[in-house]
Amino acid sequence: MDNAYEYAKQRYADLGVDTEAAINTLANKAISINCWQGDDVQGFDQKDNALSGGIQTTGNYPGKARNFEELTADFEKAVSMIPGKKRINLHASYAVFTDKNPWVDRDKIEYKHFKPWVDWAKEHGFGIDFNPTIFSHPKMNHDMSLSSPDPETRKFWIDHCIACRRISEQIGEELDDQVLDNIWIPDGLKDWPADRLGPRMRLKDSLDQIFEEKCPHVIDSVESKLFGIGLEGYTTGTGEFYLSYAAKHPGVYDLLDIGHYHPTENVADKIASLLCFFDKVPLHVTRPMRWDSDHVILFDDTIRDLAQEIVRCDAMDKTIIGLDFFDASINRVGAWVVGTRSMEKSLLFALLQPNKELKNLQDTYQFSEKMMVNEEIKTEPFGIVWDEYCRRQNVPVDTECWPKVKQYEDDVLLKRD
Repeated sequence: MDNAYEYAKQRYADLGVDTEAAINTLANKAISINCWQGDDVQGFDQKDNALSGGIQTTGNYPGKARNFEELTADFEKAVSMIPGKKRINLHASYAVFTDKNPWVDRDKIEYKHFKPWVDWAKEHGFGIDFNPTIFSHPKMNHDMSLSSPDPETRKFWIDHCIACRRISEQIGEELDDQVLDNIWIPDGLKDWPADRLGPRMRLKDSLDQIFEEKCPHVIDSVESKLFGIGLEGYTTGTGEFYLSYAAKHPGVYDLLDIGHYHPTENVADKIASLLCFFDKVPLHVTRPMRWDSDHVILFDDTIRDLAQEIVRCDAMDKTIIGLDFFDASINRVGAWVVGTRSMEKSLLFALLQPNKELKNLQDTYQFSEKMMVNEEIKTEPFGIVWDEYCRRQNVPVDTECWPKVKQYEDDVLLKRD
């Protein structure tokens, strides 16, 4: 295999691409892996409460994690097959309640309810990112939260978001790190609205209150949506609203979720525009399918385009890549493995492009050669470099992953009630 890698290394060198530099760059790029794939977004704080608020999972694959111990064990198994640096992306609904720290509602959660996550992350060298959980709760009043016309409902969710920022701040202090705290709300209406402005003005006021407190270890972001399930007529937090809000509020960033736009929009194209005005671009990477998002991401055109834009914009250090998919119809550990490896695979593919040459060809109007070089690079021995990267990271190559996932399913997942 050493000879195979040396062959691939030389092939890329002939194109002006350094495979060693690409491997080293990728090894230092952290991917924030979504905890909620492991239990179908159920969380620990609302037992027997079905998903609601524009969120839905389908499928009944056996072995779903039911508690902190099972979820972390499944996550550890998954990351043993995933190369590179890892973070875990938490939702507030994954608070850990014990006899010493009993259940409280979401507006009252504190850092102590997430200390088990922090201790576990320290043990394994993971970073942490955080999200308020503004769905699947009795206080989702007619699918309205931060934009609700009901003052009590709105205050509950404002208090929840403030609590989440304080938790994120303390997590950052404990890990000596920056924590992305991302706000997404499902607020909207099923049918055409009589008032579009009112809910958005209430949302603006809610965000102003949430972000009032300074949290130096927190990176704040807001996440838009085109529409949600049952909310087809009107969405309060649109792309235009959140981009405008972030532009007017330094320290708040507009998070791009790949599945939250019109199917014909190229989300990769938005990165360069944001980088003209923001020093960071947070991302939730998922795989949209028609009008639905949150499918497990694959090594496909959409994700490769996204990765190529990140690399070509020299934005590896400026993009915060979080994953956001959930599929209850397949092995959940396998979903983590495939989705995260696909993200890293796409980044490596982008790092192995002759990007400087392509840019020069564009700037000198040599469009025919640019087109031909773009096509030629697609058949270079990328897979050999990917295998070498996996070996150096002490994780299995692609063909070795499924047997390990299946063995864990047989030994652990199928034995859960």
